[in-house]
Amino acid sequence: MTNPPPAARFSTAMSPAVMSLVGQPEPRRPAPSPNPGSPAAAEPPQKLSFPLPAEEPTQAGPQGLRYDFNHGCRVALPERTGTWRVRLTDLDTSNILYETEIAAGRVASAKHYFLRIRIEVRDNNGGVVLAHDYDARDREVIIQFPVGTLGDIMGWFPYAVKFQRAHACRLSVAMAAWLIPLFRDAYPEITFLTHEEVKPERYYATYNMGLFFDDDACINQPCDFRLVGLHRTAGYILGVDPTEEPARIIIPDDRRPIEGPYVCIAVQSTTQAKYWNNPRGWYEVVRFLKEAGYRVVCIDRSPANGGGLVWNHIPNGAEDETGDRTLAERARWLKHAAFFVGLSSGLSWLAWSVGTPVVMISGFTHPVNEFATPHRVVNYHACNGCWNDIRLRFDHKDFMWCPRQKDTPRQFECTRLITAAQVKETIRRVPGFGDTSAKVPPTGPDVRLA
Repeated sequence: MTNPPPAARFSTAMSPAVMSLVGQPEPRRPAPSPNPGSPAAAEPPQKLSFPLPAEEPTQAGPQGLRYDFNHGCRVALPERTGTWRVRLTDLDTSNILYETEIAAGRVASAKHYFLRIRIEVRDNNGGVVLAHDYDARDREVIIQFPVGTLGDIMGWFPYAVKFQRAHACRLSVAMAAWLIPLFRDAYPEITFLTHEEVKPERYYATYNMGLFFDDDACINQPCDFRLVGLHRTAGYILGVDPTEEPARIIIPDDRRPIEGPYVCIAVQSTTQAKYWNNPRGWYEVVRFLKEAGYRVVCIDRSPANGGGLVWNHIPNGAEDETGDRTLAERARWLKHAAFFVGLSSGLSWLAWSVGTPVVMISGFTHPVNEFATPHRVVNYHACNGCWNDIRLRFDHKDFMWCPRQKDTPRQFECTRLITAAQVKETIRRVPGFGDTSAKVPPTGPDVRLA
């Protein structure tokens, strides 16, 4: 899951100053490079979570005024004889968000998510100089996604599509290069860019997608993402229907990868809390699936992952199709699988997107966090749902993060107490389970535990 740098804290009131961007400690653009040899010169530059908006608002108005909706509503007011009177109004609530009289300078909204704002600028005699209602029709808009994550983007992208359809805008999306081929052919009406290719001076409006953990004032999101779900937060940020729907994916090579019935599994994740921490769980489930007539194929990127002394390995008995493969190749394996068994991770979102039934094993997230599946496995007798507890702050640097039970005998009990019997019973309820046209002999190692 994505974890952008902590959001800066702001007042909920408007301010006649340019607000700082998510994760940036300074309210304005970086200062010129320090002199070589100075202490500051030795510090590496901070990597930005998203490309910055253009320095000046991109839309030209009368009498030298400029405005746009790039990371909030922005208005630049040049010097003139007399003063400007500026009012920003939320068109949907009819609330006046901010009103001021200013000689020259900038006014920007405190909120950076989607709002339909009316900009009114009058001269000191009360004459209307600019009256503009937000309207993205046929205008250039960009939605920027963070890099380095799969599941988040799979969940968020359909809301960008909803935004484009609702506003009939010329939409661009910025994301990691390795993700673009997964969506591009299915959405020819959208322009796909890497962060490096973004030209911010082109856009009428910019919206940034992310999980804003420290956004107590709801500057970047109208409600805390932990309350509405990882994917649905994008609907709230973009002001579209938050009802979930999977992304369309076109798989270039759609041939069945192997003969016979098979099941895909993925056991790896980015933090130990996401793993199925029952020590015999995967072994027993793999054996159960093979006895039911399925080949069991692991499609994780890596056969082993972990941190420090704790490492997680491909389950005994599973066929190894791990490796540095394209997402389209993994989507091909998932599409033809009878079903998928995995965790709260990116490959579960990919399986959902290609229409494969998903058996999801997760205790550290609440079910509201992911897409709806009738095959969700959670044990409510154990400690659970810490990820969606707004009182707790996820530490993405701590691989062994377990905020309530760490360093106690109950650590990771949210999944440790999910038994193989519970998972097997859930699998039995998958439509068509066991209806294999031909029994496939078990393949691969089958090391039996004592």
